[in-house]
Amino acid sequence: MEALVRWQHPQHGLVAPNEFIPLAEVSDLIMPLTQWVIDNVLQQMREWHDMGIKANVAANISARNLQDSGLPDKIAVLLEKYQIAPHYLELEITESAIIIDPLRATETLRRIHQLGVILSIDDFGTGYTSLSHLRKLPIATLKIDLSFINNMLNSKDDAALVQSIIHLGHNLGMGVIAEGVENQATLDLLNTFECDVAQGNFICPPMIAEETTQWLQ
Repeated sequence: MEALVRWQHPQHGLVAPNEFIPLAEVSDLIMPLTQWVIDNVLQQMREWHDMGIKANVAANISARNLQDSGLPDKIAVLLEKYQIAPHYLELEITESAIIIDPLRATETLRRIHQLGVILSIDDFGTGYTSLSHLRKLPIATLKIDLSFINNMLNSKDDAALVQSIIHLGHNLGMGVIAEGVENQATLDLLNTFECDVAQGNFICPPMIAEETTQWLQ
């Protein structure tokens, strides 16, 4: 599962993340916002674990978060607070977030990896990560950007690219997740390509925690 941030504003209604996340990222607000999301993810995981539901949950961290040398320690405190084994938490970063300051980002990711937390590259294929840099990062999973998945049935080039990314990930010892699966035909083709995991509205639309609990049960 993946935690998605939505802002239910009392006057403006539902505010999409592409409206407020960029504003948070250019200020210091992204730091407490990210910590709040991870705290809520782990709290919800604790509730699910107590019910016997042990599922991994992913959350996104931004370029600004990777410049925060204190982030690994904050994550360690939250894991201890909720008594969650680190491998149940997955943190997703984009390729563009890594290349802003590769040295600092790599060090932050290395320390998070040492905690036992799973690291993934989100929206893979849309950034500029070199393969030589990619293989040096403690990354467990590649997530193929939904733009390639959505066009896969109508574009041989996109289908070939998706298949190549899956092979690349597997050859580097990584798992591969396809984002944005909207129909059975796409899921079937991903199975043919031996993709490890798929996510999207066809499998399960975004839901609040209470609905998710019912779906899992």
